[in-house]
Amino acid sequence: MINKKIYKYVAFLIAYLVLTIYSQAFAQVADQSFCNPLNLNYRFSYDNSASFREAADPVIHRYKNKYFLYASKSGGYWHSDDMVKWTFMPSTTLPVEDYAPTVETIRDTVFFIASSERPKIYYNTNPLEDKWKIYNSAFPISMIDPALFKDDDGRVYFYYGCSNKEPIKGIELDSHHLLDTIGKPNTLIEHHAKEYGWEEFGEKNQEGQEGWNEGSWMTKYKNKYYLQYASPGTQFKVYADGVYISDKPLGPFTYMPNSPFSYKPGGFVNGAGHGCTFQDKQGNYWHVATMSISVKHMFERRIGLFPAFFDAEGQLHCNTAFGDYPLSIPNRKMNYDKESILPKWMLLSFNKPSSASSSLEGHRPEQAFDEDIRSSWSAATGNKGEWLQFDMQKKCSLYAIQVNFADEGSKLKAKDSFKPYQYIISASDDGKHWRTIVDKSANTADISHDYIVLPKVAQARYVKISNLQVPDGYFSISGFRIFGKGNSALPASVKTANIQRDAVDSRHAKLTWSPVKEATGYVVYFGTEKNKLYHSAMVYDNHSLELTGLNKDVPYFFRIDAFNESGITEGKQF
Repeated sequence: MINKKIYKYVAFLIAYLVLTIYSQAFAQVADQSFCNPLNLNYRFSYDNSASFREAADPVIHRYKNKYFLYASKSGGYWHSDDMVKWTFMPSTTLPVEDYAPTVETIRDTVFFIASSERPKIYYNTNPLEDKWKIYNSAFPISMIDPALFKDDDGRVYFYYGCSNKEPIKGIELDSHHLLDTIGKPNTLIEHHAKEYGWEEFGEKNQEGQEGWNEGSWMTKYKNKYYLQYASPGTQFKVYADGVYISDKPLGPFTYMPNSPFSYKPGGFVNGAGHGCTFQDKQGNYWHVATMSISVKHMFERRIGLFPAFFDAEGQLHCNTAFGDYPLSIPNRKMNYDKESILPKWMLLSFNKPSSASSSLEGHRPEQAFDEDIRSSWSAATGNKGEWLQFDMQKKCSLYAIQVNFADEGSKLKAKDSFKPYQYIISASDDGKHWRTIVDKSANTADISHDYIVLPKVAQARYVKISNLQVPDGYFSISGFRIFGKGNSALPASVKTANIQRDAVDSRHAKLTWSPVKEATGYVVYFGTEKNKLYHSAMVYDNHSLELTGLNKDVPYFFRIDAFNESGITEGKQF
C-alpha cells in the first residue's frame, strides 16, 4: 500500500514538473516570438496617386541598451527593449519624410542623416526624446541612401549611392569637425549584372538591364570590412543584399561569391534588401531588411528581421528560410550555423476550404489563404459583422495567429486621423458552436500585420475572424495565417532532383523534383560550398523552381526539404 502511494506521488510530481517546464517553455517562446512582416504601425503615405502603407530601408541601432528602429517615410521611429514589442515615437525635429535614414553613435551622441539634395546632420544624446538638433546644416554631398560607420579607432566613414548607372561610393568624415568630408569620394562598388544575375533588373532578373545598386551598409567583423548593398529594385520579390569585403574601410573591396547573402524570393512575403546588419544584446547578429508588397504602389513595403552570422571562413550569411513563419528572439548567444530560432509552429491555414460573409470581385476568400501577400480577400463592405472563416479539416493545436490586413478601398493619407482595426477571432469544432480565442474589440493600436500568440493552446477545426471596425474602405485580408501543430505524418524526404544549369547563361538554373507524400511545400536550399546552403526559396504546391539570380561560373550545391503542418523533413544534398 505504501509503495502504491509513493508511486502515485512520484508519478504526480513528475507530471507536475513536466507540465510546469512545458508551460514555462511555451511562455518564453510566446513572449519572445515575432512574425515577419514586423508588427508595426506602418503609416499611410503622403503620395496622392494611391492610398498605401509604407516603411522601408530600415536601420536598427543599439544605444544605451535599447534598440531603435528607423525607416523611410514613417513619421518618426521606434524603440524597444527586446526587438519584439516596439513603441513608436513621432518626430517633428527630424526630416522623417526623407528616404533611407542612417544613424551612428559617436562619443555617446547619436548622429542622423537621410537622403537629400541638401542634407543636414542631426544629433541627440537621448533619442527617447524628440529633441534632435542640427549639427551640420550644410553637409556637402547631395546623395541618396546614406550610411554612417564609426570604426574602432574613432574614425568615421560615409557610404552612399542609389543608381542603375552610378557606383556605390565612400568617403571619410571629420569626426572632430561637423562630420565634414575629408578628401574626395572613392568608387567602391560598380554594376556587374552580366556576372551577378541577382543584380539584373526585373521581377525575375529578366529585363537585360543593370539593376539599382543602393542601400549600402558597413559592418566590421574580425578586422574585415563588409560593405553591403541592395539590388535590383525595391519593388521586386528578388530584392536582396550582397556584400563586398576589404581589409580597409575604403577598399579596395572584393565581391563575396555567395552574394546575395540576404535573399527571400519565395513564401508569403518576399524581398530582403536594403537593410542593416547589427548585433543584439547577447552578441547575435541580425539583418533587418525591406520586404515588398508593391501592389497599390511600387513603394508599398514592409520590414523584415532575419538571423545572420559569420561562418568560420568569415563569410556573412543571413537565414531567411521560413522567414515569414514565427521566429523566436533568443535570450542567449546562439550559433546560427547550427541552431534554429524556429519555434516549431507550422502553418495550418494554407489552401484550406474557406467562406465569407461577402466578397468583392477579384478578391475571393481563398486569396487570404494562398500564402501570397500580393493577393487578398475583401468583403463587399467595411461594416461590422463581415466575416471570413476556414476549415482545417481536422482538429489541430493552434499556437499563434497572424492577421495581415489589405486596406482594400482605403483612401487614407498620412495626414488623416482614423480608427484602428478591431475584430474578434473565434474557433469551433463543428463550424456551428463558436468560442472567442482573440478579442480585439477594444484595440487602439494601428497595426496592419497583427501577430498574436495565444495565451494557451487552442484545439479547433474551424477558425473565423469577424469585423468590428476598419480604418477605411473594406474589411480585407491578404493573409489569415494560423500556426500550430498538425496531426499528419511528416513528409517523405526528397532524394532525387533534376538540376539544369543554363549552358549559355550560368546565372540561371532550373530544379525539378518528384512530389513526396504528405508535403505541403518545399524549401530549396542552395549555396556556393557543400554544407553551406544558406540561401533558400520556399515553394508551395509546386515541384519546380527557377533561379535567375546566380553568379556566373560559380558552382552551386542544393538540397530540397519537404514540409507540412507537422514539421520538416530534410532532403538529400545535390
